[in-house]
Amino acid sequence: MAKMKAAMAAVLVMEKEGVSQVFGVPGAAINPLYAQMAERGTISHVLARHVEGASHMAEGFTRAVAGNIGVCIGTSGPAGTDMITGLYSAQADSIPILCITGQAPRARLHKEDFQAVDIASIAKPVTKWATTVMEPAQVPRAFQQAFHLMRSGRPGPVLIDLPFDVQMGEIEFDIDTYEPLPVYKPEANRKQIVKALEMLNEAERPLIIAGGGIINANASDLLVQFAEISGIPVIPTLMGWGTIPDDHPLMAGMVGLQTSHRYGNATMLASDFAIGIGNRWANRHTGSPEVYCKGRKFIHIDIEPTQIGRVFSPDYGIVSDAGAALKLLVEVAQEMKDAGTLRDRSEWSDECQERKGSIEYLRKTNFDTVPMKPQRVYQCMNNAFDKDTTYVSTIGLSQIAGAQFLHVYHPRHWINCGQAGPLGWTIPAALGVCAADPTRKVVALSGDYDFQFMIEELAVGAQFNLPYIHIVVNNSYLGLIRQSQRGFAMDYCVQLAFDNINTPDDNGLRSYGVDHMKVVEGLGCKGIRVERQEEIAPAIEKAKAWMKEFRVPVVIEVILERVTNIAMGTEIDNVVEFEELAGDSQDVPTAVGLAPVSMLD
Repeated sequence: MAKMKAAMAAVLVMEKEGVSQVFGVPGAAINPLYAQMAERGTISHVLARHVEGASHMAEGFTRAVAGNIGVCIGTSGPAGTDMITGLYSAQADSIPILCITGQAPRARLHKEDFQAVDIASIAKPVTKWATTVMEPAQVPRAFQQAFHLMRSGRPGPVLIDLPFDVQMGEIEFDIDTYEPLPVYKPEANRKQIVKALEMLNEAERPLIIAGGGIINANASDLLVQFAEISGIPVIPTLMGWGTIPDDHPLMAGMVGLQTSHRYGNATMLASDFAIGIGNRWANRHTGSPEVYCKGRKFIHIDIEPTQIGRVFSPDYGIVSDAGAALKLLVEVAQEMKDAGTLRDRSEWSDECQERKGSIEYLRKTNFDTVPMKPQRVYQCMNNAFDKDTTYVSTIGLSQIAGAQFLHVYHPRHWINCGQAGPLGWTIPAALGVCAADPTRKVVALSGDYDFQFMIEELAVGAQFNLPYIHIVVNNSYLGLIRQSQRGFAMDYCVQLAFDNINTPDDNGLRSYGVDHMKVVEGLGCKGIRVERQEEIAPAIEKAKAWMKEFRVPVVIEVILERVTNIAMGTEIDNVVEFEELAGDSQDVPTAVGLAPVSMLD
């Protein structure tokens, strides 16, 4: 066998497990691993400006392409603690990322050594596994176990902490005979699927709730196939958005308190049965179980046994990988259809489609006020970007309104941290998506506060030539927090506005505070500011040309009115509409349920 440093064994295992790209920040305690990566020269490295940014780049990298596992690297002290947010975000959304930290030498642990912290203990609550490897010979098997755990069952993140002397230790290791461990995923059996379809057959108005587990299983085509055979309309969750194209006749809209469609909520309330596949019944989707479950039965299929019954007890639960379950659902449903025993759902699906295309259930987007309303921004984006566009966003009114008004047509074309929603996530995640697939048309969406959180990562896009378009809707407010403060009758500590002494007082822009265009250009990127809807389309075309010419991110800042309340509520039957609703088709020219309306941006 070959003799090598344990750090070299780690690099070789990562290669064998399919790693070709990592994101990180080198430091003294992790430099042995960096030395081996440099010697091999087989793994590309993107240098983040903030280690939390590296963890979100790893998330974007994983989320963008099926089978990817993003890797982020730093030291165990502040670098490791910085990456905890990324681990939490990945854990919450079932995203496998590997976090590698460098630790003080074993003899210096618990001895007040510089930047030595028990990072494994800190990371345990937000990972599938977190360990400090104490023997050099354990390193290759620790990495083998990490990839096995990340891919098995419900996917999720792992942290491996490597003391300096463990990395440097000499070991015997034969990479030529190394093989990844078999991945474990539970699979539904035929008897379970037959029972599920029999229960669905008894229902009058069933729905399929399509969760992010379908995307993780790379099974969106199977979902569409099952929906088309059964004729059952589909409600994607926020994490499942894109499993069925928005313009598909069986796509019935999204449901929830915030990221939802009026027709989606109405359809859910009209249903009497739902089969959830690869979803978690997260509360922004359900609201209270009392309202969500009233008058309907549920089947829940999920890869994680303890997820079934966590939020509410379904009438029937099946532990299974979403792809394995859908494969059987397609097979058995087709058999029933061929035998003439599968119930015809055309009347119910037509009813759902009618709701989707009814003005009664649509929100107005065609506002022409200046400063702009965000609804018009998304209308302009729908007109400017094609069906192959990938949207990246985190949390806030920009994300909520984006989910209400944008359209997604493919899996992994809505890249969103749905559960954790850390501000600042968008820029590094978008860079991770670009690194995963340089051919992808990537459009990021941020409010001004999210954008400011990790704006320094734009320099990474400039340095490593990772071009994408970033739409920043700027109202100089913490919009979502301000809106939630309405219940407390306050508007407190949520204003980002100030008179910027370095900004000319043109059109009141000085009062918006941070001059994003100057910051963007200082970081090596390009920026365009627009104030009117007719300027958006030309700005996007200019951005596309600049991306091609300069190979850097291009930021389009849209100046919004200061206060816009986006529709949301406490229950799916109690969503408050703050803005004017659509009165005719001219109010909603880009709604997917209506025939196209010829209008200018």
